[in-house]
Amino acid sequence: MMLGTDASSLIIYEALASEARLNIVRLLLQNREMHINALAQELYLSKAIVSTHVSKLQKAGIVGSRMKRENGGTYKYCYILQEFMMINLSPELNDVSFHEVSIPVGQYTDYEAWPTCGIATTTRMIGQYDTPACFMDPDRVHAGILWLARGFLEYKIPNYLYKDQELREIEISLELGSEAPQVNENWPSDIRFSLNGHHLGTWTSPGDFGDRKGRLTPQWWKSDVNQYGVLKVLRINREGAFIDGQRISDVRIHDLDLHEATYWTFGLSPEEGVPGRGGLTLFGKGFGNYDQDILIRYYYDAPHHQ
Repeated sequence: MMLGTDASSLIIYEALASEARLNIVRLLLQNREMHINALAQELYLSKAIVSTHVSKLQKAGIVGSRMKRENGGTYKYCYILQEFMMINLSPELNDVSFHEVSIPVGQYTDYEAWPTCGIATTTRMIGQYDTPACFMDPDRVHAGILWLARGFLEYKIPNYLYKDQELREIEISLELGSEAPQVNENWPSDIRFSLNGHHLGTWTSPGDFGDRKGRLTPQWWKSDVNQYGVLKVLRINREGAFIDGQRISDVRIHDLDLHEATYWTFGLSPEEGVPGRGGLTLFGKGFGNYDQDILIRYYYDAPHHQ
């Protein structure tokens, strides 16, 4: 989620402008989900006050809730909807138009996968574990998760820009992690990003997470394999390439020769690792903690085509 200086962001700033509400967010991040009574006990506040704070966080889209039957009673369980937000105070992008494209994680146009590897929809495995041929199954476009110990993935991004529209910035957000045999939170992986064949930089995933089930991960999914990842936001603009605001290279958007192409090729791959590190897991809709596939926005600031 991107916050700016417009009025629509004000409700989020107001929701976070409270120590009690920040503590609620902190507890929900630590415990995945908690009911109102447990939050009240932890914070030494009344249930009514906690409910009021939760309501403000819900209206801002930060917290979600569901009713759950437990021990003969019904409890309101709360969980985090937005673990990651960025604030853009620059007026440059506030008034800039953008195109948004969501690409399913299984809609890659080229790949190479080596075990341990696999691919699944929200209802079933596609083929068998550790069988690279399954990555060519026609049902792959419905995948909600895929993983590979080494190899690469490439996706085509359609270019909807007209000639009089100047590209300012590309933003790509995705949930990903490492790939260890079974799961291992201490399994770093250097994941490379590229666009149109240009290496943009590398982000090191800390591990392959399986300590708890992802918020969206289906109940049938085994508990000893990948459960959720980390939401990362990659940006390429006139200043360079960035992950979550941290510069990863000096590659600028004008270096990529993007305007004339009908599509752009986005690639990601784990660098060849050594024992105890490496691999890539990519989460889409219906898996992990974020209900999204690979989400791309590209901003431009020329007159619209009539």
